[in-house]
Amino acid sequence: MSALLELRGVRAAHERITVLHGVDLSVRAGRVTALLGPNGAGKTTALRVAAGVHPVESGRLLLGGRDVTGARPRDLARAGVCLIPEGRGVFPNLSVRDNLLMMTFTGRSRAEVEEIAFARFPVLARRASQTAGTLSGGEQQMLALARGLATDPAVLLLDELSMGLAPLVVGRLYEQVAEVARQGAAVLVVEQFASAVLGIADEATVLVRGRIERRGRPDDGLRADLSALYLGSSP
Repeated sequence: MSALLELRGVRAAHERITVLHGVDLSVRAGRVTALLGPNGAGKTTALRVAAGVHPVESGRLLLGGRDVTGARPRDLARAGVCLIPEGRGVFPNLSVRDNLLMMTFTGRSRAEVEEIAFARFPVLARRASQTAGTLSGGEQQMLALARGLATDPAVLLLDELSMGLAPLVVGRLYEQVAEVARQGAAVLVVEQFASAVLGIADEATVLVRGRIERRGRPDDGLRADLSALYLGSSP
């Protein structure tokens, strides 16, 4: 199966400090790829490069085999790339329903967007008139994910979906992520806490100090290696 999203030899920097050193990463349709690593490894930068939000110094970004290096984020979004950033990213002063209204720019009607969101997360239907800022942390993350999924993305990019949430809520969120992949989307998930995502991941890549240190199936061997890789020693 060919990759839908690829980073090839990507180098990227923050204020002249290189944080990605020739990263090769591919995400296939119908698969969940976990991008793991310690704080400061460059995971979020790689995700932002994939969404066109962060520029590359060198290397290429490919979407469906087509070179889209340097493409604007809005053009990648129109092509089916959806980034759900860390921190939930909802509009706290707007209602749940008005947050979902923002996604009608894709051409779907308000009714269609709400139908998709409420089917995936019924609790949002009961909170439809409530301002997003008064929702629990888990409900806000559900809303952020529901908004993204309403665009029917070809590529779904998730940054620290589990941050600050109870394990039960995290499990419900990742159930929906796995379902999106089963429906054909390519999913790339950045997580610091490997246990949160390895249960649904088809493939895993470990990034340490801006370099790929390990990749493969999320099996017992990878799990055993993770602590050593996070500490920067040889497994």
